[in-house]
Amino acid sequence: MVRVLLPRRRVLAAAGGVLASPMLASGIARANADWPTKSVRYVNLFPAGATTDVLSRIVCQELSELTGQQFIVENRSGSGGNVGADVIAKSAPDGYTVGLYSIASHAISPTLYAKLPFDAEKDFTPISMLWGVPNIFVTKLSLPPNSVPELVAMVKASPGKYFFGSGGSGTSPHLCGEMLKNRAGLDMQHVPYRGGAPAMQDMLSGQLDMMYDNISTPLAQYKAGKVKALAVTSAERHPAAPELPTMSEFYPGFNITSWGGLCGPAGLPPAMVEKAAALTKKALESENLKKTFIQQAATTSWMSPADTAAFRRKQEQDLAPIIKASGAKVD
Repeated sequence: MVRVLLPRRRVLAAAGGVLASPMLASGIARANADWPTKSVRYVNLFPAGATTDVLSRIVCQELSELTGQQFIVENRSGSGGNVGADVIAKSAPDGYTVGLYSIASHAISPTLYAKLPFDAEKDFTPISMLWGVPNIFVTKLSLPPNSVPELVAMVKASPGKYFFGSGGSGTSPHLCGEMLKNRAGLDMQHVPYRGGAPAMQDMLSGQLDMMYDNISTPLAQYKAGKVKALAVTSAERHPAAPELPTMSEFYPGFNITSWGGLCGPAGLPPAMVEKAAALTKKALESENLKKTFIQQAATTSWMSPADTAAFRRKQEQDLAPIIKASGAKVD
């Protein structure tokens, strides 16, 4: 047997390298678990002032107070949330760029868009769910029905006569209208608007018969007696309007809620994800946060990283046939 003698310095260096590897790994894991140690960029997918922007800032403020580090909201809107989602997907997986996990970009867009710059399943690390905002079904005051069954009967009696609006083709309010058409066997036309506000203006002027929209804006018009509200689309009655029934009370399983969660790019270290999920859970347990959420007609909705991923996947699967049946498509 041939023995190779190495200089003592090289032997010590080699031994030191072997010992350093687990120590280095341990140090990285500890650093990930200590996250964040500096400011965090939070990418919101929608414009400043929108419901998602307000809710995002409420969550980021709470996270800033919990960690002592600033969570800075950056609005990167466009293409139904896809512009901002792409920013998150292409960021470094170091935990210092996170952002909104949204029904629009992560559950609707994969079917609605012929081509996306990201893969909703593979290019993100789900961290947790944050909130749910149901849609509300409202009609103009002059429309006779005062309940969903009465409205369904009216539309069935006059096929093709009535129109429903939404803030745009492929949005969750649009899909609510398509689901009602499908479940009740209705013949009515969809009118897409560039946002919920112009649709509401047409309804207030009597030009639009009915619409679904995120609950926050129509709720104010309903409370002021300017529109009729027939139902909400959440699984349970909403605390902001407990007198309104859910759509599922008439059509079991009718549940389309605009949800938001927290995600980062693919490849976030597990220890960091675990820490971030725990922090969001603690933030959502804040009584002050819950109170301000209710003021925005939102409810907290925490889920673990694994459950968040599974929820998004199921949402995409459940919404795909509704999107396809509606004929909505963006090339």
